[in-house]
Amino acid sequence: MNESHIQRISDLTPLRSAPSLSAEQTSVLRAELAREMGAYSWFTVGVMAASAAEALRSLRQLETACGWEPMRVEGECKAEDGVFLKANQSSGMVRIRAEQGLGEGILISGHQQEQGAAGPTWGPFPLDLFTT
Repeated sequence: MNESHIQRISDLTPLRSAPSLSAEQTSVLRAELAREMGAYSWFTVGVMAASAAEALRSLRQLETACGWEPMRVEGECKAEDGVFLKANQSSGMVRIRAEQGLGEGILISGHQQEQGAAGPTWGPFPLDLFTT
């Protein structure tokens, strides 16, 4: 289902799960997100997905799209009933845990180098937002 009311990143904020987007909506949101991210020095990423493989694939697509170094996965999670991936660009670490009942999508939070200077959280974005 296409969510035609999605025009800006802020339209995603009240959603529990990422909507399906048209190619035009994807392009507009990616451009807005790039502008917003430009104000921050590093990021944390949360990925809600059906499996660890799907969550990790979405993270790797984001890393590639943003030109980030790949982060290291700590531990192993092979859950197939829902997972939450938490990636911290500052530490370079990724953790994945089994988590049922979540929506689906990517959440990105901006941070500054100064301790405690967290910015907004954007999303949830569709898991395929960063496919090339």
